[in-house]
Amino acid sequence: MAAPTPSQEPHAITALLRQAASGHRGALDELLPLVYDQLSGMAHARLLHESPGHTLETAGLVHEAWLRLINQHRAEWQDRRHFFAVASEAMRRILVDHARKRRSAKRGGPAMHLPLDAADTLGTAPLADADDTLIALDSALSRLATFNAAGADVVQYRFFAGLTMPEVAEQMGISERTARRSWSAARAWLRREVVRAGGAP
Repeated sequence: MAAPTPSQEPHAITALLRQAASGHRGALDELLPLVYDQLSGMAHARLLHESPGHTLETAGLVHEAWLRLINQHRAEWQDRRHFFAVASEAMRRILVDHARKRRSAKRGGPAMHLPLDAADTLGTAPLADADDTLIALDSALSRLATFNAAGADVVQYRFFAGLTMPEVAEQMGISERTARRSWSAARAWLRREVVRAGGAP
């Protein structure tokens, strides 16, 4: 099968996702080269915010996420948007799982900012240990999703998937203005919750 052109790629991804969801394992082999770059970009953007000495690297995070995705290959992946949403959630779960394991192995660690975007952090003072802060954010994000699902999705894509705001809007099928409003409201609520959980000064 010839490689799809950039304009054909979204349709090719969607077709392969539907084949994979129907149980065609060979479709996954064709799918990986089409989605790898975006998965790698998502992983790299997120790992930029991890503390020094983090055991996961970009390729490792992509590999773990891919394994989780193919293990649920019979999921009803609707299209490429849905696939990358599931991939984003997989990366979130992997990072939080790693944080919990590190926290159980040792307490303490370097203080850090946990940026919810490049220009605005959760607080002006460093929070507690990086792993504790990531776990607190994950817990707060789950609570946010119960009453502000759109806001939680924006944070999921922006923070855990490393998407730009135009990419978030495209991924969610909404205007960039709407995405920015949701981001602003969700970020303010999460900042309060995470700072409270992290014991801000």
